[in-house]
Amino acid sequence: MNALQFLVDHGASVLFWVVFVEQVGLPIPAIPLLIAAGALVGAGKMSVVTALLVPLAASLPPDLAWYHLGRVKGGKVLGFLCRLSLEPDSCVRDTENLFHRHGPRALLLAKFIPGFSTVAPPLAGIVGMGAATFLFYDTVGALIWAGLCAGVGALFSNQLEQLALLFDQTGGWLFTIIGIGLAGFIGFKFFHRHKFLRDLHMAKITVDELKQRMDAGDLITIVDVRHPMALDLDPDMIPGALNFLMEEIEHRHHEIPRDRDIILYCSCPNEVSSARTAFLLKKKGVHRVRPLEGGLDAWRERKFPVERRGE
Repeated sequence: MNALQFLVDHGASVLFWVVFVEQVGLPIPAIPLLIAAGALVGAGKMSVVTALLVPLAASLPPDLAWYHLGRVKGGKVLGFLCRLSLEPDSCVRDTENLFHRHGPRALLLAKFIPGFSTVAPPLAGIVGMGAATFLFYDTVGALIWAGLCAGVGALFSNQLEQLALLFDQTGGWLFTIIGIGLAGFIGFKFFHRHKFLRDLHMAKITVDELKQRMDAGDLITIVDVRHPMALDLDPDMIPGALNFLMEEIEHRHHEIPRDRDIILYCSCPNEVSSARTAFLLKKKGVHRVRPLEGGLDAWRERKFPVERRGE
């Protein structure tokens, strides 16, 4: 059975499971299958309804599950997802920025952005978006995603059909080459992830050491680098902490004193935001910078005092 005939016979089933697995969180791209479905529509071998509703039916169950987990488990869900992400430095931060700027409308384009498509549903639950609102925007977003990709496939259906014939003529070699290329891409991303975390590795301070230094009256400055959305959801702060965003370093770094230790904390996996902020501050000449190991969560686990933002 050639590749084209296989897609004609089993395309809907393959499309469903690839979209479903991608929305669960595994790094398997569904867009090529959506484009292939569009090519089948253009060739008259798949209905428009199938090309649109199969991706919708595949994406809604995992999206709703992640949304529910976000409402029930809160930030722990994002932490888990970002430990699986190939882009740990931007996984949560970019999602928070998009939600902060666009609210529910961010869901309309979420599925076009790798990583964001999986992180957006639990974040919608965490920020308290209503279930009906989430379902509406997520459904419309899934239809836009499927429709645009299928439209591209239909537009180039003749060229894609020729590509499918090329697959058949080359036997399994072309599939093998593509498989090796995909595996290499994922391997490179994992390598980049570990290199990124290794490059950001620096001496951290434990919550016990920080508490001892605070009690001793040492001259230190504590900086909360969480996103405003995270602060709105969780207004607890370490007493005396300033709020200073990684994105504001370029025009606010002069506010950070150079004559004392600067302790940065966040509530993200691996203290990524703290480490990145520390790295950028060192570039600006602020060298006495240390991320807080475990961040705000570790501080609260030790039942050390916190203060509410704005109080």
